[in-house]
Amino acid sequence: MEKFTDKQIADYLGQLEGWEYVDGAIETTFEFKDFKEAFSVMTRIAFECEAQGHHPDWSNIYKTLNIRLSTHDANGVTEKDFVLARAIEDIVESD
Repeated sequence: MEKFTDKQIADYLGQLEGWEYVDGAIETTFEFKDFKEAFSVMTRIAFECEAQGHHPDWSNIYKTLNIRLSTHDANGVTEKDFVLARAIEDIVESD
């Protein structure tokens, strides 16, 4: 998988609300009603990550979920990151 240029990243970010490019990765934060809801969504995201064979750097504090995506093998952001970001958005929106 080939690493995206800054322009490619900017173009793709235009299709995702709330995501930004920071220090070599795309990232976002989600707020949920409570910890139970946040953890439930994280579980669904985890199954999708496993299916795609691509895993985020993420953290959860109470009802807040922070997600960073980059492709470690490419040392930057690739198509894989945006495919997973869209899947994450679909999961969060379906909740």
